[in-house]
Amino acid sequence: MPMIPALILILAAVAYRIVTGLAIISGSTWLSNFAPLAAIALCGAVYFPPKLKFTVPLLALYLSDVVLNVHYGAPLLVPEIICRYFALALVGWLGLFIANRPSWKTLLPASLAGSTLFYVITNIFSWLSDPGYVKNFAGLIQALTVGLPQYSTTPTWMFFRNSVVSDLLFTGLFVLCTTFVRSSERARAASVLPHTA
Repeated sequence: MPMIPALILILAAVAYRIVTGLAIISGSTWLSNFAPLAAIALCGAVYFPPKLKFTVPLLALYLSDVVLNVHYGAPLLVPEIICRYFALALVGWLGLFIANRPSWKTLLPASLAGSTLFYVITNIFSWLSDPGYVKNFAGLIQALTVGLPQYSTTPTWMFFRNSVVSDLLFTGLFVLCTTFVRSSERARAASVLPHTA
């Protein structure tokens, strides 16, 4: 996939993340965490040139974090955010394994795996670092299912569901765009080939 369409898709996803992040004021909503963070990292690692595979997606996400955190008055360099970027880098690393064979059969399962990996890592970190969680198996289950009520009325399982759906949709859009661009390039190449008698 040419870099320009891939860059446009990533910037559109980041812009969408900012808009929905600013639109959600408080309380439970079906839009909570409906942002394809893992898909951005995964597809960036698959489609961008080697020097940009990690820098473009993570920088784009960082810029959206800057906008959202400034808007909400939240600190930017805290352990939770560092953990999130570590998890996204691991998802990007997963993308490196399928970069030579991107298709529906490889990208959609990788997207689901990336969403799950991101969710498990960030929620285990919250369980370990937040004093509100009891440090036993029940506390871990709470972190992975309902979370802490003082932070949001949206349970963590709903954040996970929305992440999976948005990541799969975004990854599917990448595959569709890739198929369209490649077929267009093949058609253009065929049209300029000299016709033989």
